[in-house]
Amino acid sequence: MRTFPHLLCGLCLCAISSLFFSSGVSSQPRTVPGGPPAASPPRLPDGISREGMWPAPTTEDWAKPCLIPFQRTWEDAVAVAEETQRAILICVNMDGEIASEHYAGIRYRRPDTASLYDPYVCVIASVYRHSPRDHDDEGRRILCPRFGSVTCGEHITIEPILYEKYFEGDRISPRHIMIELDGSEVYDIFHAWDTSSVFTTIVDGITNREIQGKNIVRGDRPVLERVDSRDNADRTAIERAYLEGDATTRRALLLAAAEHDDKAHMDLLRLGVFSFDVELSRLARSKLAESRSESAIDLIPEALRMSLEEKEREALLEALARLGEASQSERAQWVSVVHRGLATRSKAVNVEGLTAALTGAEYPASVGTVEVRADKLKVQDEGSVAEVEDSSVLLEKAETALYLGLEGLDAFGASPRTENLMTSDPATARLMTRSRLSEARRIARAAEEKGASGWRLDSINALSTYYLGDAEAAYPMAEKAVESMVSGGTDWVTMAVLTVFAEGRFKSIKAAVRAEKRWPPRWLTDVHSAYVVLLQHPLTTDSQIVWHYDFLTWLGADVRRKGYLQKGLERFPESWILHDRLRARILEKEGSEGLEPAYDRMLEVHGESSSLLWFAGLASFQNAEYLRRAQKQDDAADAYSRSIARYDKAIALDPSTQQTADPYVALALAGRARLAFEGDNHETAVDLLLESFERHSASAATLDGLTISPVDTAKMVRAKLGELGRKELNDRLQAGLDKLDPSQLELPAYERDVPGRRGRGGC
Repeated sequence: MRTFPHLLCGLCLCAISSLFFSSGVSSQPRTVPGGPPAASPPRLPDGISREGMWPAPTTEDWAKPCLIPFQRTWEDAVAVAEETQRAILICVNMDGEIASEHYAGIRYRRPDTASLYDPYVCVIASVYRHSPRDHDDEGRRILCPRFGSVTCGEHITIEPILYEKYFEGDRISPRHIMIELDGSEVYDIFHAWDTSSVFTTIVDGITNREIQGKNIVRGDRPVLERVDSRDNADRTAIERAYLEGDATTRRALLLAAAEHDDKAHMDLLRLGVFSFDVELSRLARSKLAESRSESAIDLIPEALRMSLEEKEREALLEALARLGEASQSERAQWVSVVHRGLATRSKAVNVEGLTAALTGAEYPASVGTVEVRADKLKVQDEGSVAEVEDSSVLLEKAETALYLGLEGLDAFGASPRTENLMTSDPATARLMTRSRLSEARRIARAAEEKGASGWRLDSINALSTYYLGDAEAAYPMAEKAVESMVSGGTDWVTMAVLTVFAEGRFKSIKAAVRAEKRWPPRWLTDVHSAYVVLLQHPLTTDSQIVWHYDFLTWLGADVRRKGYLQKGLERFPESWILHDRLRARILEKEGSEGLEPAYDRMLEVHGESSSLLWFAGLASFQNAEYLRRAQKQDDAADAYSRSIARYDKAIALDPSTQQTADPYVALALAGRARLAFEGDNHETAVDLLLESFERHSASAATLDGLTISPVDTAKMVRAKLGELGRKELNDRLQAGLDKLDPSQLELPAYERDVPGRRGRGGC
């Protein structure tokens, strides 16, 4: 049941859940027809646990660098493969999955393993983000701490491309796929119980090739001669030379990158764009505006966020439009329209007038209450509509009928009588609602015949039509109402008709995009302007503010969304969804190291309320997880401790928060236990796991941000203790596991019911 008009979002690009994946340790590898046979792995030997077969990486393991050089993009990999005549090896990895953790933390960091991958051109696909940002404020690459040679954005971006080309509808990890020069698959190995079968297949794939690859050595060449290469090693060398070089070297590299535009040197141009050297930055932006590479579509919007002269700004916008036409890129055309649309004033929405009337306004308590509506209903029933000559009285009657109809939709709280009817006889309630909304529309027509006009009449028509189910007819009515709205009001009708108007504009944009038609930038201006007004309206909700913020994020309108989010938080300081967007923004702009200081400042300014402490605890928790991904174990443990302390303080101030705080505390304790285990501190690991189970047993099987549950860690610890012969400590841990609900001991959802697995796999 709708409580107010909701815009149809469809904007957010959802992260691919770990539930899309199957575990990689259960069945047989798939051999591509015509290719060499993949090794047949044995079943898991009796007496060997999963944890024993795939030991977890330790702190020492994670501290080693990943030794497999991955290419940045699929296009780069194909180009390098063609040049060197080497086959491509696709590697797929998943956070938290037991075999994937073993590959990423142990095997990919061993020289003997890396040598097996050397004959291939390698790419890595993983949908998980391990570093909050891909570039720092100066445009320098921030490499993924898990895979080393690529950014998280690169291994995330390549995954859907490979999924469409080679995964055959299955997201399985770990996985290794060999691709020949003609794009055909040679083998696709997964569901293997051991690494030896995988490595045998990898070696055989090269041994059995008719074409032998060649190594092209460029390391001894002048760096300017390496600009014509798409190999990651050469790209890295060029970017290092830029960072370490003088102004002359940097200028020469930027010019060389422009000459080799087909090699898509966007990371080099990014360094120039965000350079503190004004002349180099201007040169880089000019070359970016001249680029014909489709990759420029991603960098140009970032350059547009800078303070630019109008001539530079227009050149970049023209480049986007040109690239959009050439590549048929909807995104390029879209961003071009976006930046022009947000730079103009809305002719439909009187932003200044409406916000001036709403500044500091509060929702009048008497408007819309059950008693007032009941009184109005009595007045309405005293005489027929036909006998009323005063158009303002008719408008009042029409609005009353609208409110009563919306009461049946529970738009702003139903009276006890209506609520009882909605519960006991919903069919009659629906008929009554439709009858009242139809009556509102009928009376509004009568008022119009008696001379009524203006935004309130148009609003009643629009809203009654909208809630009767004819949204397409309601949108032009809402547009007419908003265009004639000079000052509006603090009531529900003003808020609702602005929202319906914005929804209509957004749907028009969506329809034009789907039909691949151009649409006027003013539509975008209108959506944004309507929500600027709604931000001030006393009846606007936090979900409406979040919709607009997500809309601005999707558009790439960074400057506008920053202020909008801050104002939203000032209105709704306890809003979960707004704090979620705040943390995401901090991660994007400052990295995880900015999370806790931001909340420290908020606590200093606003005081230590229970709700703000709760959100501060979550910020510390999220920071701890990113520190774990970056293998900063000591810092992660400290952040978990701060998270627990903040949650405990929030509970002390307001015991009702314990229900939502304890699950995070339990995961924080388990996170510290994992860190202790990886550092070979097994006693501490057991103590913390038992404390986690005691604090909130229902969270024992909950996956944290690294896709690892407390039970997963407990199983790893138990296997290690068994290997070390530490029976007493193992018995303590087992006793804690035995107290849990048996359902908590099942395998994670992504590992259940995989072909070839026997049973559900408990402890």
